[in-house]
Amino acid sequence: MAHAYPAPIAGRHPGWPASLGGLRVSAGVVALRPVRLRDGRTWSAIRIRDERYLAPWEPSMPGGWAQRHAASEWPARWLQLRGAGRRGAVLPFAITLDGRFVGQVMVGNVVREPLLSAYVGYWVDSSVAGRGVTTAAVALVVDHCFGRVGLHRLEATVRPENLASIRVLEKLGFRKEGLFRRYLDVDSAWRDHYCYALTVEDLEKTGGLTTRLVVEGRAERV
Repeated sequence: MAHAYPAPIAGRHPGWPASLGGLRVSAGVVALRPVRLRDGRTWSAIRIRDERYLAPWEPSMPGGWAQRHAASEWPARWLQLRGAGRRGAVLPFAITLDGRFVGQVMVGNVVREPLLSAYVGYWVDSSVAGRGVTTAAVALVVDHCFGRVGLHRLEATVRPENLASIRVLEKLGFRKEGLFRRYLDVDSAWRDHYCYALTVEDLEKTGGLTTRLVVEGRAERV
């Protein structure tokens, strides 16, 4: 079967910008929207407070954590994300819970035909972790990518020690395809990562991940 990537309309990437959701989980109503310039203060407050929670799983970067996550750093990040989104290289979403910013889910390295692939990464405020927020957010973005965006494959890489993130991926049906040795410089060392993946064929019988969560009683559509 031939797969055709949807053509951009009026200079826009297929499926971007977009607002997705909501899904009601135990923590509240989860939705996705494009990141905004005014997210900076909240983004900074969460990231600085959650350094010990987030830093072990994120790529090593120059400068200290507080410096890199100061509110003054956000405008440049936002401009970069907005530009990349417009070019079709990424889909940068904010995760909201009952309307407030609580994290991000990023679809990156979007490759068009013949691969039609991308990776998905995510983080969430530690105060709402373990309450279905990340699972709902990833389900929403996967369904969007395999639907309106027109992708065929999504990958996620995760350190073997990151059990919480692995649980999210496995609950959603991502399959573990292998181990990448010394794959990424994370927390000041080259770390092994598992590669998880989904293709659109994996969801053909389920109607999508959000439908699966609803059928299993783990979420309600809003």
